[in-house]
Amino acid sequence: MKSPQSSFKKTSVVARILASKRCITKIMNKPKILWADDEIDLLKPHILFLEGKGYDMHTVSSGRDAIAAVKSQEFDLVFLDENMPGINGLEALAQIKQLKPNLPIIMITKNEEEHIMEEAIGAKIADYLIKPVHPNQILLALKKNLDERRLVSEKTSLGYRKEFMQIGMTVSDKLNFSEWKDVYRKLVYWEIELDSAGEDSMKEILETQKSDANRNFSKFVKDNYAGMLKQTGDDGPTMSHNLFRRAVNPHLDGDLPVFMILMDNLRFDQWRAISEVMQERYRVEQDDLYLSILPTTTQYCRNSIFSGLLPLDIEKRFPNKWSNDEDEGGKNLYEKDFLEDLLQRLRRDIKFSYTKITNLEAGKNLVDQVPNMMKNKLNVVVYNFVDSFSHARTDIHIVRELAEDEAAYRNVMATWFKHSPLWEALQWLADKPCKVIVTTDHGSIRVKDPIKIVGDKNVNTNLRYKQGKNITYNPKEVYEVKKPHDVFLPLQHLTSSFVFAGENDFFAYPNNYNYYVNYYKNTFQHGGISLEEMCCPIAVLTPKA
Repeated sequence: MKSPQSSFKKTSVVARILASKRCITKIMNKPKILWADDEIDLLKPHILFLEGKGYDMHTVSSGRDAIAAVKSQEFDLVFLDENMPGINGLEALAQIKQLKPNLPIIMITKNEEEHIMEEAIGAKIADYLIKPVHPNQILLALKKNLDERRLVSEKTSLGYRKEFMQIGMTVSDKLNFSEWKDVYRKLVYWEIELDSAGEDSMKEILETQKSDANRNFSKFVKDNYAGMLKQTGDDGPTMSHNLFRRAVNPHLDGDLPVFMILMDNLRFDQWRAISEVMQERYRVEQDDLYLSILPTTTQYCRNSIFSGLLPLDIEKRFPNKWSNDEDEGGKNLYEKDFLEDLLQRLRRDIKFSYTKITNLEAGKNLVDQVPNMMKNKLNVVVYNFVDSFSHARTDIHIVRELAEDEAAYRNVMATWFKHSPLWEALQWLADKPCKVIVTTDHGSIRVKDPIKIVGDKNVNTNLRYKQGKNITYNPKEVYEVKKPHDVFLPLQHLTSSFVFAGENDFFAYPNNYNYYVNYYKNTFQHGGISLEEMCCPIAVLTPKA
């Protein structure tokens, strides 16, 4: 048996080894800084101060020597004096950027002339300091440019940990839709913050919390959905069928032309990424969420938005223009007709346009058409890229790799938007007096867990909801609507019913079960009940110009 003294000695040795390794690692990981200044000797106190803070400092006294040093060595950051004899700071900056485009350079100068600042900023400097500089000012600039990611990551992780318990307790309460909106906003906020900070360790915890929230949100929808649909006037939440009347119609009273941009299948987190781009040119007057109707698919939601009616009422009012799931042909062919009828019911005798963009060529045509649209009081543009990309991600392997998870999907959407004809058209509008309303018809969720279901050949193919007769399933796993008229859905057959998947579930048939589960798992689907599908963005923007 080992004596306590022996164990203590071994522990002490291990501790010393680990301590020495930490010291070696710390030395090896010292940030390497180059400081170029023709009066470098006068900066000795600053150099010693930074070395005492753990930085590996290298000094040169000319722009030429700075360029040579960058050619021969690797540095984490460069301090560069602007006013040096021979090759000055700006000339050295240009040459160093050609050698190492991503090397952070902080320009230090006595010159406060605006054109010097603009030239340095245009060359993509990391920071700009005015002499005389204080040691702590230099230290702050270093931390900002070298340690910012680590500091942000630590602070973001700490912030989420503090709010984790509060969110967890909130989602277990009996919430109304307004309170669910607040919960979803917080979850999306932390999802984006943790992603931006590169804080991977907390993402798994957030995913678990999102699943818990969706589980409770599904219960909320099951208990309250039918009742919310029956609320009329200004009571109840804003939903698909009253979205236009509540969120668009009031703006038609003003003098400015109104542009309603509906981006099909746009999630709230994707809107957050796109809105960052738009805020370069637009002010966000209102940024809210509304509740999409079920099923969360284009056929039901978008027709409801533009008709101002629930699906059952659309079928009654337009029996020849409503298509059920079993009907052949397009399901959204009469949106303009529905909108025209809605405007008449709202007593809006106005000139309006309706444009649907389904491909790149149509997007380019939109850019040319926008100047003429300024003559209309209302212009509705339906942009169908996000939904098409979502379906392509399911079917095309390389597209699935491009948008592997929520963060990648969000970033792909933001990148597409920056280079899209839609943003080009919106930038043209940003110089004109107008009002822009951005929204969507529904969102999507990354599905993970299969639910077995059995139905005949006439049951629809959507993975998040099923409609038909003789459907077999476990009632505990779904939201079942045995009487579709109770939730204002058309009755396709006398014995038809609807079932909706909640959380991140999806339906799979027993035949070839494993194949289809593996094929559709981790794809983005819509039609069912989740925060991501049903909590949809609605934003009102005005040009900053």
